[in-house]
Amino acid sequence: MQQGWTFPWVSALLLGVMGLHVSSSEFQHHRYEDLVRALFAVQSECPYITRIYSIGRSVEGRHLYVLEFSDNPGIHEAMEPEFKYVGNMHGNEVLGRELLIKLSQFLCEEYRAGNQRIMRLIHDTRIHILPSMNPDGYEVAAKQGPESNGYLVGRGNARQFDLNRNFPDLNALVYYYEKTNGRNHHLPLPDNWEQQVEPETLAVIKWMQNYNFILSANLHGGAVVANYPFDKSRDPRIRGRTTYAATADDKLFRKLARTYSYAHSWMHKGWNCGDFFDEGITNGASWYSLSKGMQDFNYLYSNCFEITLELSCDKFPPASALPREWMGNREALVSYLEQVHHGIKGMVYDENNNPLGNAEISVAGANHDVTTGVDGDYFRLLLPGTYTVTASAPGYVPYSSTVTVGPAEAIQLHFYLKTAPKQNLKAKPHNGKKNHSSPKAPLKLGPR
Repeated sequence: MQQGWTFPWVSALLLGVMGLHVSSSEFQHHRYEDLVRALFAVQSECPYITRIYSIGRSVEGRHLYVLEFSDNPGIHEAMEPEFKYVGNMHGNEVLGRELLIKLSQFLCEEYRAGNQRIMRLIHDTRIHILPSMNPDGYEVAAKQGPESNGYLVGRGNARQFDLNRNFPDLNALVYYYEKTNGRNHHLPLPDNWEQQVEPETLAVIKWMQNYNFILSANLHGGAVVANYPFDKSRDPRIRGRTTYAATADDKLFRKLARTYSYAHSWMHKGWNCGDFFDEGITNGASWYSLSKGMQDFNYLYSNCFEITLELSCDKFPPASALPREWMGNREALVSYLEQVHHGIKGMVYDENNNPLGNAEISVAGANHDVTTGVDGDYFRLLLPGTYTVTASAPGYVPYSSTVTVGPAEAIQLHFYLKTAPKQNLKAKPHNGKKNHSSPKAPLKLGPR
């Protein structure tokens, strides 16, 4: 780990000094073949810090390509967090797609130019960028073009499924567990879930199973606001009624959303697209309730904290608008990415110094645990404060430690667990049922 992370105003200054001149001629909308060429061009320019891989194919067979940035591409380094950006989940919401292509080019260019902030970020983080989760829908929307694109044309995938209402519904399960003191993390998937989701959704879930993502953002369009979990209300839906649905990490999620909003040139001002969101942020269910969304699924199924970024009033802005949008989002994209380096992180070992995968890390007062990765490392995003943290694993004696978290880089806290006496080696009872079928949510026409 290099020197501590800079504060936002210093970071903005650094990007302003090191940032390259932006010309309108550099910006264009990328059809699928153009997107692929752009990603491979970045990989060619920065071969030692990038890798391209596919997480699967769309309904129509297009690859879902991811561009990875790391000082050791293709390798998870213990104690180095994994981060992801996902764009173009709704095919006709295209700004996120273009911003992530531009971000990829920017990271490569600034690394080569010796920008210390960007170099540190790539050395200390494994960054995964999926510019388009819905390439089939994009092609439908692109045929209409910016001038005549309808509100729903190209929104869904090739089978007309809204991918942000296609993930297994784990909210209903966690809301039940909240009342019965059941599991608060890594909830079980329903039976036959793979047959119940679209190929693009399946690819993303498998992706999450293969990488221990810690922080993520999902880029949308149709509004300008940073939206955070939960998206689904705890209360029965009543037309016209909205209710705030807080997670166990509500204050942290609000801070993550504000990080993006205030680093964005105008999101934090609140008035955008005819709507007002205080500080440019909103709880999802407080805006409107949404079932089977991706950001809630990330939080309930994995170690990943995700927010949804609504970035433009116009879902398909003309190419002439892209330079302004890039300059408005550039600092926010980098500042948000840096948030993965806050809180605590460490290793969990047994008494013989062997790393323990899938050990649980719990924080007193925060009813949402995380687990170690296969290499025994863990990451727990936290606000500044003093916490009691406990590590536990089946067959081992739990151990607790008190730690004070500051506003800078993550505090390292390692655990060494002793084998429990044999009489205590009892399997933990399963404290929840699998989530079976849940009623389909009615079609929502909101941006998310």
